[in-house]
Amino acid sequence: YDAGDFDATLFGISPREALGLDPQQRLLLETAHEAIERAGIAPHTLRGSRTGVFGGLMYHDYAQGTEASGTTGGSLVTGRVAFSLGLEGPAVTIDTACSSSLVAVHLAAQSLRSGESTLALAGGVTVMSEPDMFLYFNHQRGLAADGRCKPFAASADGTGCSEGVGVVVLERLCDARRNGHPVLALIKGSAVN
Repeated sequence: YDAGDFDATLFGISPREALGLDPQQRLLLETAHEAIERAGIAPHTLRGSRTGVFGGLMYHDYAQGTEASGTTGGSLVTGRVAFSLGLEGPAVTIDTACSSSLVAVHLAAQSLRSGESTLALAGGVTVMSEPDMFLYFNHQRGLAADGRCKPFAASADGTGCSEGVGVVVLERLCDARRNGHPVLALIKGSAVN
């Protein structure tokens, strides 16, 4: 409901340009900024760093068929974050449907392990500005009767679509400890099939 709200001036974006931005770009940018602050890092201190941005995104329906659609492409969301915050690590947008955010975390961890990135933002964003996906799954009788996903369960009866955004800051454990950053969890391993 609040996907249209955006503090454009915080990111040096004009109000006119902000109107044309896909809400997914706006939300991922704001949430990445907030995640950095919650990690105890001042966002401006990352400018010029090898911080990577890995974001999952699968919906590309905002402003479809309008003049603005050329500037709202899904592949631009991580580049917008990297550009706005001055980050110089990889900026990768992943679309693997429902697993996009998990694959983003996997790729971010790989980037940290290889030394390609010194810090990584990983997550995903979904804003469904059109009802197309609901119509498609409804036509296929693929929507769960109660709107809930039950993967691998005998009671699984379809999918449930939703919107949201989430970003985590990832760092090698030794770096997090050296830098005095809070550690909330460890990733011991990941894989993609």
